[in-house]
Amino acid sequence: MKQAYRLKSPKDFRLTYKKGKSLVNPYLVLYFRKNQKNTYRIGFSVSKKVGKAVIRNRVKRKLREICRLNEKLFSIGYDYIFVVRVRSKDASYHKLEKNLLDLIHKMRK
Repeated sequence: MKQAYRLKSPKDFRLTYKKGKSLVNPYLVLYFRKNQKNTYRIGFSVSKKVGKAVIRNRVKRKLREICRLNEKLFSIGYDYIFVVRVRSKDASYHKLEKNLLDLIHKMRK
């Protein structure tokens, strides 16, 4: 996933949490809101409850790869934040992919 598509600023995270909408499933929470840009941006939030740094980074790498391979599904002009739930640390790549794509499809409806 390209750097331009990453949501990094704490200010942008706060705005998305505060003014955005959310969708939930057992493995992930998706916050999203319109941005005034000509691109989409994706951020990930993984708390220490999920596990130690190695596990948290592994989950983020899986999610970034899922987003990279499915980038055509993300609507331009939106900020997305995926909050990882504790259950995700033991989830397989395919289980995470299915849950992430389900959230994206719910959002589009």
